[in-house]
Amino acid sequence: MAELSGGSEAVPVALWPPGEAPPAFQYSPDSVAGADGEIDPTEVTFPGCACRSRSCAAPECPCPCRGHSSSGAGLGLAEQQEQPFSSPVFECNSLCCCGEGCQNRLVQRGLQLRLQVFRSPRKGWGVRALEPIPRGGFVCEYAGEVLGFAEARRRIQAQSPQEPNYIIAVREHLFDGRVMETFVDPTRIGNVGRFLNHSCEPNLVMVPVRVDSMVPKLALFAATDISAGEELSFDYSGRFHNGPGASREHKALEEENSLRKPCYCGSQKCASFLPWDTSLFSTPASSP
Repeated sequence: MAELSGGSEAVPVALWPPGEAPPAFQYSPDSVAGADGEIDPTEVTFPGCACRSRSCAAPECPCPCRGHSSSGAGLGLAEQQEQPFSSPVFECNSLCCCGEGCQNRLVQRGLQLRLQVFRSPRKGWGVRALEPIPRGGFVCEYAGEVLGFAEARRRIQAQSPQEPNYIIAVREHLFDGRVMETFVDPTRIGNVGRFLNHSCEPNLVMVPVRVDSMVPKLALFAATDISAGEELSFDYSGRFHNGPGASREHKALEEENSLRKPCYCGSQKCASFLPWDTSLFSTPASSP
C-alpha cells in the first residue's frame, strides 16, 4: 500500500486507492515558520522543569502547573471546549530534565495511530482510522506553515473560489480580554491533518497544546470512541458542535455569498456551508 509521509512519521500514513495520489505538497510532521518569517514555531522560550521523575505532574512539575497537562487530559478536553474559557494545555519541553518517556509528552511525539488518506466521492480527499481510537485519545496535529495575520489574509484573498482552502485560524480568548491568534496553512507544507474534512457533528476536537513556546501545536483528540474504518473530521468553525440555530441565523448570508463552499458532511445538524473566517476576507482599511 502506498505511503504518504515518505517515512517522516513514526507510523506510516496509508494512501487509497492504489494508483491515485493527492496534488503534490511537502510533507512535514510538525509546523514550520511561514514564508513571511513572522513566527517561528520551533523557537524555545519556555524554561524547562528540573524534574527527574518519569511521570511529571502538578504540583511538583511547573510545566502542567501553567495550565493542564496533555497526559491523561484527553477525556476532559471535549468538555473544556464547551466552556467559555478553558485552561491552556502545556507539555514538558526540550529544556526539561525529564526524559522522553515522561507522561507529559504526548502531542510532541507525533502520529502514533494507523491512519489512511483516501479518495472521497464528494469531498475530495479525507482521512479514516485504520484502528479503533478511544475517546480522549490523541490523533494527530494539524501542521503547516505558521503565518502572521497579514500573510494569512493575503493568501486566502489570492485564492480562487474553486481552490480548496486549508488555512485555519484559531483564536484563544483570554480572561483579560486579549485574543491570541494562530494561523496555520498546510497548503504547501503540511501533514496528514490537512486532509481532515469538516463535519457539523465531528468525532475530533482541536485543542491548542504548547510545548516550547506560546506558539501552539493544533492537536486533534477523539471526541468520542472511533471505530476502525470511520472517517475522521473536526469542526472548522472551532465549535464542538454547529448548533442548528447558528446555521439558520447565517443561512441567508451564506447563500448570497459566492465564496461559500457547500458542506457535504451529511449530518442531521449540517449547516449547508463550510465555516469561514470573515476577517481574512476584509480589506486592510476595514479590518479592526
